[in-house]
Amino acid sequence: MSWSRYTYYFVFMSLYSIVVSVWLHAFPSDTAGLVAFLCFSAVIVSALIISWAAEAAEFSISQGLAVAIVALLQVVPEFMVEAVIAWRKDIDLMMANFTGSNRLLMGVGWPLIFVTADIYSRVRSGKKIDFIHLRPENIVEVLALFVSSLYFIVVLVKRDLQIYDGVFLGAVFVFYMYILRVLPVEEEEKKDDLLAMPRALVSVDDGKRRGLILVALFIVGGATMWAVADPFLDSMKEVSAAFGISAFVFVQWVAPFLSEFPEKVTAFYWARTIRLAPMALLNMISSKVNQWTLLVSMIPIVYSFSMGRVSTIPLDLHHREEILLSMMMTFYGCATLAKLKFTRGDAAVLFVLWLAQFLYPVHFTFMPELPLIGNNSRIIVSILFGLLTIYEVARHGKEFKIKLGITETIRLVRLRREALE
Repeated sequence: MSWSRYTYYFVFMSLYSIVVSVWLHAFPSDTAGLVAFLCFSAVIVSALIISWAAEAAEFSISQGLAVAIVALLQVVPEFMVEAVIAWRKDIDLMMANFTGSNRLLMGVGWPLIFVTADIYSRVRSGKKIDFIHLRPENIVEVLALFVSSLYFIVVLVKRDLQIYDGVFLGAVFVFYMYILRVLPVEEEEKKDDLLAMPRALVSVDDGKRRGLILVALFIVGGATMWAVADPFLDSMKEVSAAFGISAFVFVQWVAPFLSEFPEKVTAFYWARTIRLAPMALLNMISSKVNQWTLLVSMIPIVYSFSMGRVSTIPLDLHHREEILLSMMMTFYGCATLAKLKFTRGDAAVLFVLWLAQFLYPVHFTFMPELPLIGNNSRIIVSILFGLLTIYEVARHGKEFKIKLGITETIRLVRLRREALE
């Protein structure tokens, strides 16, 4: 894979990002459609640049450091959008973006990984796959999700989000990343497993030149995301109004879909090889951990800086319902992954319930009102996730590999330390 063959692609994408960023600020337009097109395309292009550079960087630095840095770089686009919303002090859109991004990863991303691997397995070998298997040490991701989800109970009870909430969730993330860093991660991904563009970056033989190219791409991608984040949010509001859709719902699904698009493309590319399906699923799970911990921890910090003082973010009933639904969905996800395998049934449940709350974001208009909860779709789906979590524990509790996962993780950490001594 020759770098020179793909140079003009990177040059074109970089120039496009820069020109759009400058154009939006120097020549503001009143044409909502044009602004939306420029913003949406710039977000996707810059997210692709960052994602490809992050994948290539994994082959340019030590493996332990790569785990920490690449995981952060891949979520830069989503973080920048959320940071701009928090800086604007728009609490509604804060909740919309982070709950939407989390549920989109679990409700669409995880099931599509399974479906992609299953379809390619049937096409190539005529055999279906019943589950995607995870390694014992992947229990680290499951426990990080579970612990952080437990803490959201505290957030719901006190009805606000504060700096110390961010500190706790940030601490969970730091500890999680520390464990990943000290684990002797198995080298599953090879250069040939990369998409064409990051593979071209890795093919640059001169280490210094490759490093400069990667840094330049990170700067271009990051600067573009920073430059277009404001008009991006404004254009989403205008487009949602034009289509008669609430800004909350539009931002909840469109913003994370665009910013997470490259990450999903890479994961699906891995899933189609079948052999790398576990890594593809783990990529999505890790993204969920990053957003459920570090992304949320950033919100009260940026909000307080914007206010000029340490401030509390009040959560109204709607916000709490959104968090409750995301939390219960995560509990179910943890229960399914505690077996260290993700089954066809798990994928179906996540997608069907995600689709239900996507199509009916406020009320299930087709059903009569129930006592106490009415036909509130968020509450009903939350209860369903809760019941299914209890079912998973009762039915498959004996299959949970939590103790095995912790034991194996400790063993691997000790082996890594002994190897370094």
